[in-house]
Amino acid sequence: QVQLVESGGGSVQAGGSLKLSCAASGYIFRRCGMGWYRQAPGKERELVSTISSDGTTSYADSVKGRFTISQDNAKNTVYLQINSLKTEDTAVYYCAARLSVRTFHCPNDYNYWGQGTQVTVSS
Repeated sequence: QVQLVESGGGSVQAGGSLKLSCAASGYIFRRCGMGWYRQAPGKERELVSTISSDGTTSYADSVKGRFTISQDNAKNTVYLQINSLKTEDTAVYYCAARLSVRTFHCPNDYNYWGQGTQVTVSS
């Protein structure tokens, strides 16, 4: 069974940095894309960044220039480097993946999710 396990969250002061990791374990036939979402208290979950299997990345406008997504294909791991943290970055960060465990067909939506890791930024 595929699992996504996040790590790297914590409490930091504004201006600081964190690096989140998300490792996918289990049998994966094809990894189609991975991404990071976040959900702040009282707000809806929002897409932060994505990376496709070929390395193409995308970012929400609110994090461009501060967040960097990357991946290690050999380790089935995606990272999110977060710099210049702001208090408004405080949220639970979730890793998501579009994975196929049987065929070359890629799902249209994220079909696996991690448990989330808390990032708290203080002023």
